Amino acid sequence: MTLSDDKNWWRTAAVYQIYPRSFADANGDGIGDLNGITSRVDYLAQLGVDAVWLSPFYPSALADGGYDVDDHRDVDPRLGTLADFDRLVAALHGAGIRVIVDIVPNHTGSGHKWFREALASPRGSAARDRYVFLDGLGDDADQPPSDWGAAFGGNVWEPVGDGQFYLHLFAREQPDLNWANREVRDDFLKTLRFWADRGVDGFRVDVAMALAKDLTARPLPSAAELERIGPGPDHPYTDRDEVHEIFREWRAVLDSYDPPRPAVGEVWVDDPARRVLYALSSELGQAFNFDLLRADWSAEAFRAVVARNLQLAAAAGSSSTWVFSNHDVVRAASRLALPAAGGGDASYARDDAWLQSGGLTPAIDPAEGLARARAAALFMLALPGSAYLYQGEELGLPEVVEIPPAARQDPTFHRTGGATIGRDGARVPLPWSEEGPSFGFGSGPAHLPQPDYFQTYAASRQDGVAGSTLELYRAALRLREALRADESLAWVDDADLPGDVLAFSRGNGWRCYSNFGAAPAVLPPGRVLICSDPAGVGAKRELPGNATAWLACG
Repeated sequence: MTLSDDKNWWRTAAVYQIYPRSFADANGDGIGDLNGITSRVDYLAQLGVDAVWLSPFYPSALADGGYDVDDHRDVDPRLGTLADFDRLVAALHGAGIRVIVDIVPNHTGSGHKWFREALASPRGSAARDRYVFLDGLGDDADQPPSDWGAAFGGNVWEPVGDGQFYLHLFAREQPDLNWANREVRDDFLKTLRFWADRGVDGFRVDVAMALAKDLTARPLPSAAELERIGPGPDHPYTDRDEVHEIFREWRAVLDSYDPPRPAVGEVWVDDPARRVLYALSSELGQAFNFDLLRADWSAEAFRAVVARNLQLAAAAGSSSTWVFSNHDVVRAASRLALPAAGGGDASYARDDAWLQSGGLTPAIDPAEGLARARAAALFMLALPGSAYLYQGEELGLPEVVEIPPAARQDPTFHRTGGATIGRDGARVPLPWSEEGPSFGFGSGPAHLPQPDYFQTYAASRQDGVAGSTLELYRAALRLREALRADESLAWVDDADLPGDVLAFSRGNGWRCYSNFGAAPAVLPPGRVLICSDPAGVGAKRELPGNATAWLACG
């Protein structure tokens, strides 16, 4: 199998996110690696995805799961070598699967040669100018420049012992780069070329909205004032206008390849019109929308999200991105069983509270969560645009909450003294088989403990089994190919359908029906192509509650 010649493949691609440390372990050290991924290329091909997105595999102290990068142009020795990477790319391309890699431009790891040089250099040096260093406050310059909180807990400013502090929006091991520095900009252009020259087909850009910073105000605004300012041109580090100058430079490099390399930005902003700017063809080309991931389980909420994001994509000349799961959030099979939260930040507060209770409050129904996750997957795969899948969702994996404190790795857990559980539960290594010390992940124990019940979700147990979640994904991705050429969508407003049912039509006379209620709903005439409920649509043409079906109505 070979790669298609379609230069716009990314507009409608099904992309499978691989968190390398937790995908497959080839050498038995408990950590997933590149050769482990290569060993599972046939599985990815059978699944039917168009591309894989590799989360960071670069040299790292793993203070933040690999997002603390010590060298942006190499492979962590625990995960393999550049030669292993080249073999992986060749294997994926040979299977007709493209490769997207994660670029982490906001910060480096504290072990990066630049940062070690900065700490060894004096104030005002060129080495320190690659990062964001400011003088401390107070008579002894021992107070941080502001009271801003870091994403993983604590203050964003870390003292270095000579009256200066460095900025880290995330963990202290992730010092922020100074993107006003020409050397920083040129080095990342070199990084883009390095990976594109090795056959990489596209890039996912971590924390894309935070690169440009202006910290010249004296005094710096307080944390309370930052809340009032919000992301945008007046914010000192989030979604400033200057960030688009950076990405226009990136686009010139990406367009120098044939075919041009697409990129998708992780962009957390409040104003959808601001997010559109990152998705312009003159910049990254796409920007993640996380709106479905944050939406309550209701027909009204899902319709509003889809309608808004299709409008935004059209305004950018791009296509929308859809996602229900990734390495940073509670897995959909658990999250969708939680009570409604009103959307927005409230959905995250709900998830955090549930995690903190150990998954006990509120008690959720795993069967309902899985049914909704399967229905949501079919809904997403029927939409125009690109669909991002996270490893293990095709197995129906739930969030793992029962991880002992001593085994937890997320910096959020450690920086908050356990007050916030963190994201480890979505990063537990995959179960490939029902037996073995790590259910086929490797020959020994995994770096994060897997619960015993993981064996019931093992890929080997679902392979070829009618009605399994794995076979549902395989079938849906095969059927989805017929929709790729048409990016249109029209809502179906049928007075005979209950309000809990959301329906839309696509090309070739296809329709998607999603029942967000508990009671069955009678479907109109049409051949049922697939149904998320294992029982399917019976002779009475009833779509079960918490289910999605695709119909051929033409």
